[in-house]
Amino acid sequence: MGRRDACETALRMLTLCVLTRALDAYFGDTKAEFIKLPGDIIVGGLFPMHEKGTGGRICGAIKEHKGIQRVEAMLYAIDKINSDPRILPNITLGVHILDTCLRDTYALEQSLEFIMPHMRTLDASRYQCASGVLPGLTRSKPVAGVIGAAASPVSIMVLKLNQ
Repeated sequence: MGRRDACETALRMLTLCVLTRALDAYFGDTKAEFIKLPGDIIVGGLFPMHEKGTGGRICGAIKEHKGIQRVEAMLYAIDKINSDPRILPNITLGVHILDTCLRDTYALEQSLEFIMPHMRTLDASRYQCASGVLPGLTRSKPVAGVIGAAASPVSIMVLKLNQ
C-alpha cells in the first residue's frame, strides 16, 4: 500500500469514526433517526444505521460498516452531484435518510415520513396548543425517489406502501 492509499484509508476511518460518534450522540435513545438536508429535489434513503434493538428497544448499536458506510456513500454522491454545475445546472439535491434498524415494520413506519408531504387532508384548525394558539404546519418537500433498503423484507414492506 502506497503512502497516498494509507492516508486515504486513515482519513476514511477517521471520518467513519467521527460520523458514528456524532450519530450515536445525536440519536441516543430517541426514536427519530434521520438525516435531512435541503434541496430543490429530495432523494430518500433507507439504511440500517443501527442494529435491531433488544430488550424492548427498537434500535440497537450503530452499524458502522454496512449501515453508516451506505449513508456516507449517499451523502458523498449527493455532494459530488451538487458541486458539479454541469450535472444538474441550477438544481440542488437534498436528502431525507431514515434508519430502518433492520426491522421491516419499523422501516414501514419510518417511510410514512416520505409520503406525509403528499397528504393534504390534515386540518390544523382541529388542533390547538395548550396556550390556545393554533399549531403551525411545516410541509416538507416530497421525496422524488428512495435509495435502499438494504434488506429485501424491508424493501418489500416499504414497496407495499406505494401500491
